[in-house]
Amino acid sequence: MNRRSFLQSTAAASALAAFSVRTRAQEKSGRKFRTALVGCGWWGGNIVGEAMASGACEIVGLCDVDQRQLDPTAERVTKLTGDQPRKYRDYRELLAKEKPEIVIVATPDHWHALPTIAAVKAGAHVYVEKPIAHTIAEGRAMVNAARAANRVVQVGTHRRTSPHTIQARELIRSGKAGEIGMIRCFVNTGGSGPEKPLPTLPIPPGLDWDLWCGPAPLRPFNGTANNQGIHPRGFRQYLDYANGTLGDWAIHWFDQVLWITGEKAPKKIFALGGRPVKGPPVFTPNEQTTDAPDHQIANFEFDKFNLAWESRQFAGHNGEKGDNAGANFYGTKGVFQVGWRGGWTFFPSNPNEPVLHEDAKLNQPDGQNIRELWADFLDAIKTGRRPVADIEEGHRSTNCSLLAVISMKVGRSLQWDAATETIVGDPEANKLLRRAYRKGWEYPT
Repeated sequence: MNRRSFLQSTAAASALAAFSVRTRAQEKSGRKFRTALVGCGWWGGNIVGEAMASGACEIVGLCDVDQRQLDPTAERVTKLTGDQPRKYRDYRELLAKEKPEIVIVATPDHWHALPTIAAVKAGAHVYVEKPIAHTIAEGRAMVNAARAANRVVQVGTHRRTSPHTIQARELIRSGKAGEIGMIRCFVNTGGSGPEKPLPTLPIPPGLDWDLWCGPAPLRPFNGTANNQGIHPRGFRQYLDYANGTLGDWAIHWFDQVLWITGEKAPKKIFALGGRPVKGPPVFTPNEQTTDAPDHQIANFEFDKFNLAWESRQFAGHNGEKGDNAGANFYGTKGVFQVGWRGGWTFFPSNPNEPVLHEDAKLNQPDGQNIRELWADFLDAIKTGRRPVADIEEGHRSTNCSLLAVISMKVGRSLQWDAATETIVGDPEANKLLRRAYRKGWEYPT
């Protein structure tokens, strides 16, 4: 069998299924889902763009604590669709007044749990961005709420609908790489040396900073026009609001590992990280830096393989060819590299077999497959099935990231009991499965 016929035969079933999902979800029945967006920033704009393009959604409400993000999004929606969405600062008011059938939650990480839980309790289906939560107990509360309300909750792990990733999954599961004994996931980027603190700045007009911080600690504002600082796009490197690269990038790759292998959780986790290049965090009333590590290394023990994670925000160089983010599956018959923009490549152990490759098929902007994930979401709502990136799947993938964060914080390995979602024999680590909310906010149960 030559390369072309091999690839065509292995991908035929998934391509047909994906086409069927897209066409069913985009059938024009005349009725549109009342849809609302919570979080009108960069990535929320990408998601609501696909909701509008599907032809199946009427955008009835938009919510953001920053008027500078809210107003342009409303103008864009009206220009593209003619819809006249009402604008809100508080998601609770939006839910009460608009009664949406679909809610997109595209807020910073620390704001994923509460709007998602409130939306499903109000009867809405939810598309929530990854990672699903800032702490593991928040994620469990989200799963419980979705199941109790019998609502579809899709997590934004859109690589599950990337054609090349679907194809790689089929090939690995069919045994093309043999028995997988080890997996390495990574994302490595360059950097510019020690981090310089940013000064505390006046809160811009139109931004409710107290509500932006919400249940998380209230830090001084330091956002700048060129996206430095916490808001609008730097929050992922501030541990009060996110969990660094482990929470941002790693969850995508952990999700692919669980999805491809069928595993549900690691048994043991050990992680290291630090700031040898960025330097110690600075946090004073007048200035602050980020406080997430500039590099992280984590090891996970599963039943049938070990997984290694590596991220680095320095020492990028041309010697690292190909994707700067990916997952390598090391098997008895060869190495399967699953990348992002670079597609997948299989390097067989047998030197007489050809190297196989498939390019990625990504949408713009930003090289993503939200369109396909949104189509799956709509089809799941219409048919009553679980979506491909169901909330429980997202919870398990997010847990991998958050457990590594906890291990790094306590400085030792963890034994994870996935059935009870507790860390065995470690009261100190177990306390980090949740955190205290700021006064006025109630932690979900």
